[in-house]
Amino acid sequence: MRSNNPAAPDINPWLIAIAVMSSTFMEVLDTTVVNVSLPHIAGNLSSTIDEATWTLTSYLVANAIILPMTGWLASTFGRKRLLMMSVTGFTVASFFCGLAPSLPFLIVCRVVQGACGGGLQPLSQAILLESFPPEKRGQAMGFWALGIVVAPMLGPVAGGWLTDNYSWRWVFYINVPIGIIAILLTQAFVFDPPYLRKNAMGIDYWGIGFLVLGMGSLQIMLDKGQEDDWFASHFIVSLAVLAVIGITALIIRELKTDHPIIDLTVFKYRSYAIGTFLMTAIGFVLYGSTVLLPLLMQELLGYTATHAGVTNLPRGMASFLFMPLIGFLTGKVDSRKLLGVGLLVSAFAMFQLSRFSLDVGFWNFWWPLMMQGAALGLVFVPLTTVTNDPIPRERMGNATSIFNLMRNVGASIGISMVETLQFRRLQTHINVLGKHVNAENPLAMRMIASMRGLFISQGKDPATATKEAHAAIWGTVQQQAAMLSYNDVFMFLALTFLAMFPLIFLMTKPKRGGAAPMAH
Repeated sequence: MRSNNPAAPDINPWLIAIAVMSSTFMEVLDTTVVNVSLPHIAGNLSSTIDEATWTLTSYLVANAIILPMTGWLASTFGRKRLLMMSVTGFTVASFFCGLAPSLPFLIVCRVVQGACGGGLQPLSQAILLESFPPEKRGQAMGFWALGIVVAPMLGPVAGGWLTDNYSWRWVFYINVPIGIIAILLTQAFVFDPPYLRKNAMGIDYWGIGFLVLGMGSLQIMLDKGQEDDWFASHFIVSLAVLAVIGITALIIRELKTDHPIIDLTVFKYRSYAIGTFLMTAIGFVLYGSTVLLPLLMQELLGYTATHAGVTNLPRGMASFLFMPLIGFLTGKVDSRKLLGVGLLVSAFAMFQLSRFSLDVGFWNFWWPLMMQGAALGLVFVPLTTVTNDPIPRERMGNATSIFNLMRNVGASIGISMVETLQFRRLQTHINVLGKHVNAENPLAMRMIASMRGLFISQGKDPATATKEAHAAIWGTVQQQAAMLSYNDVFMFLALTFLAMFPLIFLMTKPKRGGAAPMAH
């Protein structure tokens, strides 16, 4: 893609970083900011909660389809032009989301918003990697990861506050001033690098069709699977079949066509292939735990949405504080060593979360979440740097598109799996604990007799008191079973982190020196 100005000006890379991350932070925030507003959206637009969840699904589907195409779109339209179009489209769509008079109108606007936002993550990452010299790419990725990791954690807090104090519509209106600022900064500081040329090539319509079929079906299946009891539903089974057919056909097509929309040959770089797999697994664990903790706090411990958001803040705070430091260390210490430490600390934090009981308090959450937030910096920054290190800069846009796609796919799988696993383990623990509440267990009988006496002392007749005593014991069994099920899932996530550790030894050592890439 040829820049309008062949001699692109020499601009401080940190100005470029601020320009591209302002829009990317806004887009990533929108993946979670709407979650807590769903009941308000459903009530205001006369729909059910299940119908309102399509505002989330539609956004994620459009996002997943556009994301892997970003490299091809940038080479077709020009990177700066694509970035400007994406930010403008996202901002305008956000404004109309806020104005939405009905749910169908809101869903259509969310599709446009997701499609326009899909390219922002890989574009910002590619631009940052190319704008900074190799020895400072760790700092650039620290800044990038700051937005990618912190934004989803702040989303529920920001969404809850805006909804409670103003209206769910302000969840979307808040994007408008941020989008305008991002457009002005992009226009001023971002330029197409001279070594990237706009390619006049044919459009791979078959590839686009298979991508829409495969990724669209996969995203809807993952989003609606738990709600429809997975493969007990013909709808979910049909989506699974379509996803397998679409993705398989896409891979075959892209490996054979002369002008692929997704260049899969970047996987010949060993570090890139392993790093992309690791990022998929990390997206699985990160987003899975991000969904699980608020559920634990609100449904089991009785926290309000705001209280749950505040309790989760230590993770975002630690990431915010440690990301710049990790970025600085990445240029001086082997990234693979930092990544190894990050995986081990993350596993330990998950292990700590797996040992909770129903009397857990705020400070019990504080230290594991602080450790996890710090460890995320040790994971995201070195992994992003070492994964993309061997990729030639003219192929960086395509590589970052696939890298970000797989993180999002991992996130969708993680969210679906932890919810399903927690529900299944809940049923198992209820069956196990329930077996001990019977007439042959003297401890259980004493508890029932004690509660029965308590209810009788409150004025209940013996028959009613007996029923309420049994109901109270059953409620206790359900609560304990739920706590054990959450502990099981956190232990599973800890083991997932440990299972990733050996793969680090297969990655090649990243370069530390080298000339700075061409400035934008």
